[in-house]
Amino acid sequence: MLGLKLPTDPRWVDIAEKNIEEILTDHAFCEQKAASTAISLIVSFPEYPELVEAMIALVKEEMSHFKMVHDHILARGWKLGRDRKDAYVSKLLQFFPKGGSRTTQMVHRLLYAALIEARSCERFKLLSENISDQELATFYKNLMVSEANHYTMFLGFARQYGDREEVDEKWQSLLDFEAEIMKDLGTKETMHG
Repeated sequence: MLGLKLPTDPRWVDIAEKNIEEILTDHAFCEQKAASTAISLIVSFPEYPELVEAMIALVKEEMSHFKMVHDHILARGWKLGRDRKDAYVSKLLQFFPKGGSRTTQMVHRLLYAALIEARSCERFKLLSENISDQELATFYKNLMVSEANHYTMFLGFARQYGDREEVDEKWQSLLDFEAEIMKDLGTKETMHG
């Protein structure tokens, strides 16, 4: 369903489970960054009312997810750690060339967002099915559904605003690129790394 070309190495779950505090902190900041991405799309492309409305809703949802993750952190007697660089996103954002028309820039940003959401969904699924902490397993199962909806929304907007055939070609190329990135990731206690 997600179209990912290289699944996460299942051993990543073991790394995550041994470092739940780090995973939760990283996850919290992923939710905050997702909200920031939605705000950025509103600021950059205000002339698309349907996109703006969807991003307003997404900001609210992502910040509610941030709060839920933060609540899990506090419930365990921990504090939110500091944000750190996301190697996955940094590498991914190198794929499309800079510049181009506003529409091209928007399509590229929507495709990046779709892929990040798809990978998050896949990671949440792994956690929901394999983590021994049943409270977190249920939490990640519920979030997985949400992330799948986000992935399809972003991809749908890219196809709506760009040329469908060109967008689908770019999407497949981005998926190939992401699979190469993933060969070197999955060994750290981060949501994408």
